[in-house]
Amino acid sequence: MLQIGKFNQLKVVNQLPFGFQLDGGVFGHVLLRHVETPEGYKVGDRVNVFVYYDSDDRLIGTFTKPFVQVEQCAVLRVVAVNKVGAFLDWGLDKDLLLPFNEQEKPVSEGMSVVVYVFYDEETERVVASAKLRDFLSEDGSELEERQTAELIVYAQTDMGYKAVINKTHLGLIYKDEAFKKLRVGQRIKGYIKRIRDDKKIDLAVQLHDDQARKSLADQIIEDLEAHGGISTLTDKSPAEEIYQRFNVSKNAYKKALGGLYKAKRINLDKTKVTLL
Repeated sequence: MLQIGKFNQLKVVNQLPFGFQLDGGVFGHVLLRHVETPEGYKVGDRVNVFVYYDSDDRLIGTFTKPFVQVEQCAVLRVVAVNKVGAFLDWGLDKDLLLPFNEQEKPVSEGMSVVVYVFYDEETERVVASAKLRDFLSEDGSELEERQTAELIVYAQTDMGYKAVINKTHLGLIYKDEAFKKLRVGQRIKGYIKRIRDDKKIDLAVQLHDDQARKSLADQIIEDLEAHGGISTLTDKSPAEEIYQRFNVSKNAYKKALGGLYKAKRINLDKTKVTLL
C-alpha cells in the first residue's frame, strides 16, 4: 500500500503532456512531472519515488530525497511562520508544516528545531511535531549501559540537556556530563551511562569509568612521548584547550593525570606535565 511521506515503488500507468501518472492504489494517481523524470521512462515501468502533497493538494512523486521522512527525526530550519503554524525546510518544493499544537514552545523564522515527522490520519497530511515524547520512547529497557549512541540535543533544562538517542529514544545529559555548552540541534556522539530504576535513560558525552580513564592515560603518555616528554597542558589549563587536544572534559583529564601521578609515571606542577 502507498505510504505518503516515504519512498514507494510505483508503476507508471499513463503518460501526459506534463508528466506521468503513477498507480497510487486506493489513493488514486500520483503525478510524476516531466521536470522530475530522466529520459527513457515509459508506461509499465516501475519507479522509486518519494510521495507527498504539493501546494495544490495533489499527490506528487519525486526522485528528490528530503532531509527527513515519515517516522524519522531531524533538525530542520524554520523558514516562515503564519496563522497556521511554522513551516520547515525539508528539502522539497513545499515546506513541511509544524502546527502550533505540535510545538513545545513558539518558534520563529531562522530557528532550528528538532522534530518528528508523521502522517496525520485526521488531516491526511505529512506534518512535523516538536512534542517528541508523544512519539519516542523514554524506556531504556532494550538499551545497554555503555553502548555508543548518536545523540541530537533537542532541549535545555535546569538539569542539563535532553537528547534524542539513535532517533528512537529520549534521554538526559546532566550538566556535569556535558563538559561544554551544547546547543539545540547539535549532533554528538555519546553513551548510555545508566538505565535508572524507573527505566529513564541517563546519558554521557564520555565515559568516566576505569576503562575509559586507562585509555585516556595511554593517550596522555603517547602525547608526552611525541613532545619530548613535556606538556604545558596541566590540570589548571582551560577546559577548551583540554577538549581540543584530547576530546574529553577537564574533570576526566584531571582524574587521568592524577592516576598517572600516583603511578609515578609523570611529574605534575602548575605549569607543566613531565614524563618520568
